[in-house]
Amino acid sequence: MVSTLLKNIQTVPLLLYPSAFFRRKNGALYCTMKSTSVTQTQTATQEKQQNPQIKVSTQTQTKTIDKLIKDYEAIIGIETHVQLSTLTKAFCGCPYNYGAQPNTTICPVCMGLPGALPVLNSKVIESAVKLGLALNCKLSLNSKFDRKQYFYPDLPKGYQISQFDIPIATNGYVDLDLPVEFGGGHRRYSVSFFLNVISVSSAPRIPVLVDLNRAGVPLLEIVSEPDMRNGVDSTNWTIRVRDKVKDMAYACKWVNTSSAILEMQEFLLPCSSLADSSLLSSFSFLLRQNLNSFSSVNRAIDFEISRQVLLHSQGQGSSIVQETQLWEEGAQKTITMRKKEGLSDYLYFPEPDLPEVIVKKEYVSDSIQNSLPELPEMKRRRYESMGLSMQDVLFLANDINVAEFFDATIAKGADVKLATNWIMGDIVAYMKNEKVSINDIKLNPQELAELIASIKGGTICGKIGKEILLELIAKGGTVKGLIEEKKLVQIVDPAHIEKMVDKVLSENPKQLEQYRAGKTKIQGFFAGQVMKLSKGKANPGLLNKILQQKLNATS
Repeated sequence: MVSTLLKNIQTVPLLLYPSAFFRRKNGALYCTMKSTSVTQTQTATQEKQQNPQIKVSTQTQTKTIDKLIKDYEAIIGIETHVQLSTLTKAFCGCPYNYGAQPNTTICPVCMGLPGALPVLNSKVIESAVKLGLALNCKLSLNSKFDRKQYFYPDLPKGYQISQFDIPIATNGYVDLDLPVEFGGGHRRYSVSFFLNVISVSSAPRIPVLVDLNRAGVPLLEIVSEPDMRNGVDSTNWTIRVRDKVKDMAYACKWVNTSSAILEMQEFLLPCSSLADSSLLSSFSFLLRQNLNSFSSVNRAIDFEISRQVLLHSQGQGSSIVQETQLWEEGAQKTITMRKKEGLSDYLYFPEPDLPEVIVKKEYVSDSIQNSLPELPEMKRRRYESMGLSMQDVLFLANDINVAEFFDATIAKGADVKLATNWIMGDIVAYMKNEKVSINDIKLNPQELAELIASIKGGTICGKIGKEILLELIAKGGTVKGLIEEKKLVQIVDPAHIEKMVDKVLSENPKQLEQYRAGKTKIQGFFAGQVMKLSKGKANPGLLNKILQQKLNATS
C-alpha cells in the first residue's frame, strides 16, 4: 500500500526522484510499501552491491556519528500488516490454512482465470470496522477497492486488489503509556489503515513452482503518521499496535486463542519501517525495511539513522535511494533487498469488478460498536484509577489473559494492590521458571482472592501463604482445604506465643546479653527462632510485640 501525505513541503526542482530533496516546513513526505520476502541467494548478491566503504559499526565511527547525529532529526513512520484469519478468503469461498499442501485451497478466482469474478467477504469489512473503531479512526462509510499493478511471479491477476485514495478508516490514533525507563507519561500517535489482499504465496513445504494458497487472503495495513523519532519510539508504537490487535483478535473472535500467537509470529505483523533522517533545516529521505521482530525494529532503525547521517556528512546523500531493506540480525546491519517502485508505477484505478463498499451508520453503532470489548486504553485507564502505578498498569494490561485473571480476582473481593503484588511476584516467577502461561496453572482467581483474605484476616501469615500459593499453582485445591489438611492456622494466642518467646530467650543467653548491650539488630535472630519453633504459624505482628517487650524488660 502506498500512501503519500504531504504537509507544507517545498520541493527542490533541480533534483530528480528517487533521491529527491525536500525542504521541510512542519512536515515530511510519508510513503510506505507492502513488505515481501527474498531468497538467501538474492540477499547475499544484493549485500555485495552495497557501498563497502560505509560501515557504522566500528568504535571510531560510532563516536563520530554520535557527534554528527545531533544536527539531524529522524522522521519515522511505521506500517504494520495484520492478516485476518477469516474462515474464507477475501473474494471467494476458499479456506486458508497456514501450512496446507501447495495449491489445495484455490479456485478460479484465486487463479485469476478469465471470467472469474470476485465477491467480497463481509467478515473482512466487519473486522476492518472493528479495528477502525479500536484505533479511534474516522470511518469511511463509502469506500472502494482499487487495482494496484504489482508484479509477482505467483500473482495470477497481474495486480493486487487494494484501497488507494478512499481507505476504510483514517485519522485515528494510538495512545502509548511509556514505561518509567522511557520517561513515563503518555504519548499519542496518529494512524490510518487500508484494506488489501495478499497476493504472494507462503513458503511451500515441498518444492513447487507456484503455490497460490495464500492468494486472496485479507490484510489490514495500519499506517502511522511520521510521528516517531527513534528506534525506541518505533518499537513502542509497534508493540502497542500488536497488543491492540491481539486484544481485538481474542475478544472479537477473529482467531481462536491457540492460533493467534502462531499467526502473529508467522505473518500477522511484518513491519515496513520508514526511517527518514532529515537535516533539521533542509533534507528528507526515504527508506523501507522489512522487519518481523520488535527488538529488531529498534536496532534496525537506529542503525539506519546512523548510516544515513554518515552518508550525508561524507557528501554522499545522493546515494540514499528509495528501497526495501532487510535487517540482518547476525551482522546487525541493514542490507538492500530491492529498489522500490514509485507511486506512478502502480497505475492505480478503481476496481471495476467490485461495487462501492457502503457501511450504514446503524450497522456500525448497533451491530459493531456495542459489541466491542474493553479496549487496551480503557483497561489501562481503569487500572490507573484503582491507584496502580504505571509499571503495574503496563504489566497487567500487556497480556489479556493476565488482565482477565486479575479482574476476576478483584471481582471476588481481593485487595487490588495485594492481588497485583501476588500476580506480578510469585505467580509470574513460577510461570517464567516453568515456561507456562497463566492459563496453564492450577490456581484460579477465586482461590487467590481467598488466600489474600486469609493473610489479611490473620488466619495465616505471609510465609505460609507463599507455601500454599505454590501448591495451589502446581496441584490445585482450595485454601481452606490446605490450611486444615496441613494444620496451618496461624497462632494468635498471646500466651502461646509468649511461652515460645521465653523458651527462645532462655536458650540463647549470649545473644540476649548482646541485645541488651546495645546490639538491637539481633532482634531479628530471636524472631526467626520463634518462627522456626512455631513452624511459621506465629502471628508476626503479635510475635514482634511480645518479643520486644521481653527483650526490653529489666531483669
